[in-house]
Amino acid sequence: MVISLLQLLGKQVEAAVDKQVERRLAQLELKLNEFNYDAWGFKPEIAKYSITLFYWLYKYYWRVQVYGIDNVPEGRVLLIANHSGQLPMDGAMIFMAMLMQAKKPRLVRAMIERWFGRTPFIGTLAQRSGAILGDPINCERLLEDDQCVLVFPEGAKGSGKLWYDRYQLMDFGLGFMRLALKTKTPIVPISVIGGEEQAPSFIDVKPLARLLGLPYFPITPTFPWLGLLGLIPYPTKYHIYFGEPLYFTGASNESDEEVQKKVEVVKSKIYKGIKYGLAQRQHVFW
Repeated sequence: MVISLLQLLGKQVEAAVDKQVERRLAQLELKLNEFNYDAWGFKPEIAKYSITLFYWLYKYYWRVQVYGIDNVPEGRVLLIANHSGQLPMDGAMIFMAMLMQAKKPRLVRAMIERWFGRTPFIGTLAQRSGAILGDPINCERLLEDDQCVLVFPEGAKGSGKLWYDRYQLMDFGLGFMRLALKTKTPIVPISVIGGEEQAPSFIDVKPLARLLGLPYFPITPTFPWLGLLGLIPYPTKYHIYFGEPLYFTGASNESDEEVQKKVEVVKSKIYKGIKYGLAQRQHVFW
C-alpha cells in the first residue's frame, strides 16, 4: 500500500515537470559522469523539478521581461549584476532567462554565498541545480572550462540592503575583474529591476544575525511578524537588462587602483541600466 502511494506520488511529480524545461535542459552541452552528475554537482534529473518551479515563478509570479539577452556571447563569460531582495531570487531569474529565453540555452553557474550553501537541503538542491560556492578557485576553473558564470560583486551587502538604499550600488569587490583579466573573459553587465521591492527591509538586526550565523536579519512589513510566511517575496514585476559585453585588457596582478578603474566601468554600466529601467517602468507590480 505504502509503495503504491509512493509510486503514484512519483508519477504525479514527474507529470508536473514542464516539458519545455525538459527540452531546454536536453539541449545543454553537458559533461556528465556515469551517475549523470557534472564535475560541479549539477544533475539534470534533479534540477528539472526545481527549475520547473522557478519557471512557473518566472512566467507567472514575477512575470519577467528580458532585454538584450542576445548580447551574451558564446563561450566563457562573466555575468555581473546588481543584487537585492533579501533572498537570491534575482540570481534565479537570471538563471531562468539564460536557460529558457536565450536562443541557445545556457546553464548559468551562479556564485552563491557560503551561508546559503550551508543551508540544509536548500544548499544541496542549489548545487544540484547548477549553483556553485562563491570561491575564486571555483570561478576560475569554470571560466577555464568556457562556462557562463554569474557573480554579484556587492555580495551580501547588496542582497541585504535597506529600503532607503534601494537601487543604489554597494561597493564592488575586485575579484571578478582579476579573474576576467586572468582568464581573458568578457563581462556582460546586467541591471535587474524589481528585486528591491520584493522584500523591503527597514532594519537589519545585526546582533541577532551574528547570533544566528546569518549575514543580516531583515525586518520587513511581513517578517518576522508572520513567521516563515513573512519570507515569501512580493510578486513584483522583474525587468532584466543585459548590456553589451565588455572586454578588458591588462594583467590580473595589476594594482588595486588600476583594477578599480576597470571595475568602475562595469559598475557605471549597471547603474545606467538601472536608471534606464526605472525610468521605463510604469509600476512596481505590472
